[in-house]
Amino acid sequence: MIALIRNEIQKILLKKKMLLILFLLLIFVTLFSYGQNYAYERTIEQFEAETSETAFDWRVPAGQRLDDLERRRSNESIPDEVRASFDREIQQLNYFIDNDINPITPTAFKFNAEFAEQGIVLFIPLLVVILAADLVSGEFSKKTIKILLTRAVPRWKILLSKYLALLMMTTILVFIVAVLSTLVSFLFFRELGASEPVVTGFSVFEGQLVSDSTVLVSRLQYSVFIYSLVWFVSIIIASITLLISVTVDSSSSAIGILMASLIGGQFLQFFLAEWELVQYFFVTNLDLTRYLTGSYQPVEGMSLTFSILTLAVWGGLSLIFSFIIFNRKDVLV
Repeated sequence: MIALIRNEIQKILLKKKMLLILFLLLIFVTLFSYGQNYAYERTIEQFEAETSETAFDWRVPAGQRLDDLERRRSNESIPDEVRASFDREIQQLNYFIDNDINPITPTAFKFNAEFAEQGIVLFIPLLVVILAADLVSGEFSKKTIKILLTRAVPRWKILLSKYLALLMMTTILVFIVAVLSTLVSFLFFRELGASEPVVTGFSVFEGQLVSDSTVLVSRLQYSVFIYSLVWFVSIIIASITLLISVTVDSSSSAIGILMASLIGGQFLQFFLAEWELVQYFFVTNLDLTRYLTGSYQPVEGMSLTFSILTLAVWGGLSLIFSFIIFNRKDVLV
């Protein structure tokens, strides 16, 4: 088994997909870091121009943000659910100001977590899809599956080795995202912020933000928790990708199906949010980090436990069907 896993990891590395993923990561992390740093510098310049003070006070832009949110929520044309999301952000900002917690000044670990929070639904899953889509379908399209099955090794063992290799590479991918986003953003912000306090544990009850169960942790602790959720989501996406890769014989078809599912699932959340079955679709449950911030939820009534269990069921069923289909599939035709 160890030899099989090593062979599968070598296949992934030889295809140079990790280089493509690193290139994409570097581009997006650099662009987002630059953009955030540019916006922050403009905020400081505006602050100095308006107040003629040299010492930047984060409470001023936080107060301006509060005023902007109050003005936007008073617009009667916006939907009720969007107004509710404004109310939650207003409550959060008031909480930060009352407890002297700076939500404005960017740091490397703050960017690290925000990048994961924004990428957990689409960008990071797409990287996993690039990594895993041709794991089995590539063997069929290149006709190498026949050579692979001539070994005196059971089919289930071959697929298991591929899956274990995929788990290892997916774990490495998540680690690379965490490290690269931290290092690149540090070059722009010059502040690590690992010990900076952050509040987590916000919840939503009957449309209202509840802060009774919040806890104060360091940015480093929060980042570890965020990337644990990202790792779990990535493993589930890898398992679903394995099923699609086993089912179809073309890598491009596998990527197309998964991209359509990820992107289409976002539309389902917003246009069919009241349809009960939507909450059981795996894409609807990918954004696990929203439960930590109490942010706007397109489908009400969901919880962190519900989403984790739903994703676990999707991952488990994907694995079961992957082995069933692979064992029964006629690969000699």
